[in-house]
Amino acid sequence: MPWPWAAPPRRSQRSLAPDASPAFILSGYEPPPELTPERWLTEWRLDWIWVGVALFGLVTYFLGVAKVHRRGDSWQWFRSVNWVIGTVVLTYITSGPPSVYGRILFSAHMVDHMALTMVAPIFLVLGAPVTLALRALPARGDGSRGVREWILVFVHSKFSQLVTHPLFAAANFAGSIILFYYSDLFGYAMREHVGHELMNLHFLLTGYIFVLSMIGSDPLPRRAPYPMRLLLLLATMGFHAFFGVSIMGGTGLMAADYFGNLGRAWGPSALLDQQAGGAVAWGIGEVPTLLVAIGVAIMWSRSDQRETKRVDRAADRNNDADLTAYNDMFAKLAERDARMAERNKLEGR
Repeated sequence: MPWPWAAPPRRSQRSLAPDASPAFILSGYEPPPELTPERWLTEWRLDWIWVGVALFGLVTYFLGVAKVHRRGDSWQWFRSVNWVIGTVVLTYITSGPPSVYGRILFSAHMVDHMALTMVAPIFLVLGAPVTLALRALPARGDGSRGVREWILVFVHSKFSQLVTHPLFAAANFAGSIILFYYSDLFGYAMREHVGHELMNLHFLLTGYIFVLSMIGSDPLPRRAPYPMRLLLLLATMGFHAFFGVSIMGGTGLMAADYFGNLGRAWGPSALLDQQAGGAVAWGIGEVPTLLVAIGVAIMWSRSDQRETKRVDRAADRNNDADLTAYNDMFAKLAERDARMAERNKLEGR
């Protein structure tokens, strides 16, 4: 299994050999071998930026878990498992076959993009890293600001209120796809290493914030009611379907100066591959969104159950004083209506 270093290509500095392949000229990398099922596991090109991000996330997360346990508190294993899965998935997306073949196949690029936007964020959000940080980091009592205090400042900042607002998060999640793929940004991200990394960062954060606003347990400035969350998810599913179908039926090549000139000697034509990528965008976008919608429905049901239990406990504490007062109110209204009816009868009305 090859593990080459993914050194960023310096297009302005490298010298091209006379027999340089079109793929190398355009992307800075030699084309990988023909894509087969087993190569979805074996073709890697380590992107050390994202490998470093994943390792940093794992180490700091489990240092936080250890600190919480040393203090005698508990931390759900379910959250830790999801965080590990999320970092592994993130590494696979950014350094594994989706990234390698995403430089030469639009369909593989779409696997890379949709997994980065909808798959990895689900696991990372369920890991609740902000909640862990707030529980693990010490609070300062002298009025100064440490890491914990700065996290709280950012969580409650105007910027956070904007980007985590459910309507903004959903609009950004859907709208940025259109802005990216139907502008020159797409071609720039495919040709330039910096553009590619910024693309990865943007879509990971976009997906993370959207999923966080739907099913996250980390603190947020505001949370949408559960019915609104489901409506936003349904709208997102509809948008992904529209986006995927429009690509499937498209007859013009996106980023044609890139995908049309790679000189790939295997696989379908660039246009057929792009249409297959539309199906990928539809399928991979729908399934995770449906799972998030199921998660929202479960959270809604549990919220109702907790509210019912809270009301029952309150009734037990005050001997149903609220219900008694409610019934007394209706009894007084009925008594008043009876007196008015009797007075009207005596007055001959």
